[in-house]
Amino acid sequence: MKLLKRFWPIILIFVIWFIFSSPYFIQHKVPFSSTYLVNFFSPWNAYPGFSSPVKNNAMPDVITQIYPWKTLTINTFKNLQIPLWNPYSFSGTPQLANYQSAVLSPFNLLFFILPFIDAWSLLVLLQPLLAGIFMYLYLKTLKIGDEGSVLGAIAFMFCGFITTWMAYATLGYAILFLPLALLAIEKFYQTQKVRYLTLLSFTLPLSFFSGHFQISIYFFLFVLAYIFFKFFQTKNIRNTLYLILYTGFGILLSLPQLLPSVEAYMQSLRSGIFEKAEVIPWGYLSTFVAPDFLGNPVTRNDWFGHYAEWNAYIGLIPLMLGFYAIFKTRKKEIIFFGLIAISAILLSFQTPFLDLLIALKIPVLSTSAASRIIVLFSFSICVLAGFGMEKLIEDLKKKNVKSIYLWLSLFVAIFVILWTVVILKLGLPLDKIIIAKQNLVLPTVIFFAVWVLVSFSLLAVHLKKEVLIKIVPILVILIVAFDLLRFSTKWMPFDARSLMYPTIPIAQELNKISSADRVISGIGGEGTIYYQLPSLEGYDAVYIQRYGEFVASLSTGELTQPARSVVALPKNGLDTKQAINLLGVKYVINKVADGHSVWNFPFWTYPIGTFPTIYNDGVYQIFQNTNAYPRAFMVSKYVVVNNPQKILDTMFSPSFDLKKTIVLEQDPKISLSGQGKVDINSYSANRITIETNSSGNNLLFLSDTFYPGWEAYVDGQKTPIYRADFTFRAIDIPQGKHQIEFVYNPISFNLGVLAAVLGLFAILFSSGSRILKTKI
Repeated sequence: MKLLKRFWPIILIFVIWFIFSSPYFIQHKVPFSSTYLVNFFSPWNAYPGFSSPVKNNAMPDVITQIYPWKTLTINTFKNLQIPLWNPYSFSGTPQLANYQSAVLSPFNLLFFILPFIDAWSLLVLLQPLLAGIFMYLYLKTLKIGDEGSVLGAIAFMFCGFITTWMAYATLGYAILFLPLALLAIEKFYQTQKVRYLTLLSFTLPLSFFSGHFQISIYFFLFVLAYIFFKFFQTKNIRNTLYLILYTGFGILLSLPQLLPSVEAYMQSLRSGIFEKAEVIPWGYLSTFVAPDFLGNPVTRNDWFGHYAEWNAYIGLIPLMLGFYAIFKTRKKEIIFFGLIAISAILLSFQTPFLDLLIALKIPVLSTSAASRIIVLFSFSICVLAGFGMEKLIEDLKKKNVKSIYLWLSLFVAIFVILWTVVILKLGLPLDKIIIAKQNLVLPTVIFFAVWVLVSFSLLAVHLKKEVLIKIVPILVILIVAFDLLRFSTKWMPFDARSLMYPTIPIAQELNKISSADRVISGIGGEGTIYYQLPSLEGYDAVYIQRYGEFVASLSTGELTQPARSVVALPKNGLDTKQAINLLGVKYVINKVADGHSVWNFPFWTYPIGTFPTIYNDGVYQIFQNTNAYPRAFMVSKYVVVNNPQKILDTMFSPSFDLKKTIVLEQDPKISLSGQGKVDINSYSANRITIETNSSGNNLLFLSDTFYPGWEAYVDGQKTPIYRADFTFRAIDIPQGKHQIEFVYNPISFNLGVLAAVLGLFAILFSSGSRILKTKI
């Protein structure tokens, strides 16, 4: 009984989490929209027998990016390589450096212990549990009672940000360690124990390795702000310097991810795009009280905005209690978290402060979705809700009726405004009024339940019924749990395991395609990466800009700025025919039912015999390109051109033979002659081995993207890689037989690892020194 009394908050958090996760543990479903996969994504949607009602179709990136990247990451690790490179998108692109692949996340260990789908499921489901436990422990360090700490923890674990991004298993992890970092800071001030400094250091890489740079930047800035807040609160310079030092150690530990990602960011188109995106309109404030006031993608009635990007719901009662804390207390912590919450609002909604942030052109912060900083509002209000719960209990016991009912009256006014909008049909499209009205009912009921419980508490205090007084906070917590479980389970899909990448007839044929042979298909990353099909196309926020420019230019021959996040082959481009041969596109995969649709690659427009059919199961067919060049081949001629547009003009001029001559931007000053034979012996993520035999000096052309970090070796001797044909690779090969290796060995990653080792030693040395001084 004593253990139950002591640990009931953790037990309650676990029970609430288990209720949410029960479809996985009890019904053996998975937290993945597999029904969405088989209904909407190729090649599965073309085959009969998999159709099933789709619960949530508002998370395509999980299917097209996050899950396929995770399969590539784990498969590469299991092949005893670090997943530094992805050969299946964009004719080759960084894997670790794209950041959202979360290559260095320690939670990847789950995939070496459990079957992949179970590891993925736990990776997703652990987010609210960890967020709840860490928040509870942090709030306890602030001397908040069990009731307030539990309420704040539940609000955070199922807040709108964590709930709507939970299926990604990246953004949630990037923020959920924030309360643990703040706990470490608080505990260090309270105890002076070095283990809390060490804990602070490790929370930073735990966030930065989680897979979302923007959110981890917010995490880092929040930690720094909190350290300085503690300095102004305590005036303790020594403690502040220690905290800053160990925060620096944490950054050192994070550099194996940060340095390659910065390098990739600088090579990407995104680094130069400074524009407002995903700004939350002021009308969306209504969803802070009633999350589905403007509809919900799950019920297919959302009509305004971007539900996942803009969602800041933390539960009606926690929101009310957060405001109660602001209005009723003057603690420094309340002021700090209140200012953070206000700052997040000013930078996520359309304000001059957001305009200033964009105008400053700060990398990442000025190029990403503005709305995501709203997570700091949610986090801060969850903390304030804990304080508010404490203050409300105190005021109830003191019979501070005036303050309590003044607070309730504020929310009465809010609900009156919302109901007036609905009843009088103000500011909303007439056909959407019913949506707002229906979704306002439950929040109204919850609000009146709070009113009744508060009134009941005041009565219990008046009658001196201590038992009744203690029951009310528990009832409030249970209502919060009900509200947020309803909110989170409505959004989160739990679908059938059997629909997770189900076996289809074409799969066996796709698995036969070599990593050295590229494909064109109507299949996105959900299929090309999963089946390891090298593709010219891709979808990633930080793809290599130079490659994107090359593909975009194929449409008209003019150097063109590519799309923001997607590289798509111009199917009927002026230079597409030559380009697909140059890049070694050996196979075209086509859905039979699509026929000669405009979105298909027009294989039927090529001369007869160019694309003979090598597979047809009645649903999908595969054609082989008989004109495709090998992925690697020898040339005995080159020309030097420096201007990007002139390179394109030269390459695709009628008199230029791409199979015999390449365009270099740097003159290697070598004499070429003769012919050569090339055999690719092995092709893996970070290493390609090739055997060559030539009658004279030649250049070896490899139609993989040119990128810093790739090294080439001829018989073990390093040789320079030249950027060839606008964005690909070439090396000098002497006469005779040779063994060639291309190895991806980025100095950015190596320096990051070295920095992390130094950071780890610095933590050990500094911590050891402090322990010795303490003992002496």
